[in-house]
Amino acid sequence: MKASEYKEFKGIRKESLRDNMTDLEVALTDLGEIATRELVKEHRPHGLEENKKIANLGGHSAKVARDDIEKNLGKTILSNENSLNYKYKDNDKLEIK
Repeated sequence: MKASEYKEFKGIRKESLRDNMTDLEVALTDLGEIATRELVKEHRPHGLEENKKIANLGGHSAKVARDDIEKNLGKTILSNENSLNYKYKDNDKLEIK
């Protein structure tokens, strides 16, 4: 998911997406970012298209790990819950439960 889609999935608007992820969600996000960074160091991409390819490879590493974890758990690791346990009363105001 794109960050905007993930925020919508979790029901958050302006809050930090990472602050509202479970430990596994954060770990897999970190894995994708770190894998991408290492691939960039190794392959030294130039230009947008080459960088997109490297970013996709890094993301693929996290997807493979996620698929394996979910297979072993027998359930998805994605959670639509937010860690701050809040809801919106209207379009602008937050209410902490």
